Amino acid sequence: QVQLVESGGGLVQAGGSLRLSCAASGRPFSFYAMSWFRQAPGKHREFVAAITSSGGGTNYAESVKGRFTISRDSANNRMYLQMNSLKPEDTGVYYCAASRLGRATVRAYDYRDWGQGTQVTVSS
Repeated sequence: QVQLVESGGGLVQAGGSLRLSCAASGRPFSFYAMSWFRQAPGKHREFVAAITSSGGGTNYAESVKGRFTISRDSANNRMYLQMNSLKPEDTGVYYCAASRLGRATVRAYDYRDWGQGTQVTVSS
């Protein structure tokens, strides 16, 4: 099991940027593919972005392609989500998650370990 802690959320105006961070501890970070999911009030949790265990592959939801960038620093057990050109519809609680499958899967079911989430609010 790996423990995950998100940070970096906050309130930002539309068009602004935020950088989320996910700190991992426990089992070796490099074993895990990592992802970001988000959940808006009254909606299901949805996939945002994922990165393979090696960092060589990424996957993005269509709604964030070209605006968000996922990356990882395995030496420091951290993963990041750079969010640019934010829109009000990006508002929600953002969760990082870890999967032993190693690939950048989009299914929440494939991720066993989850953080507590960080709130992102984008005002119009």
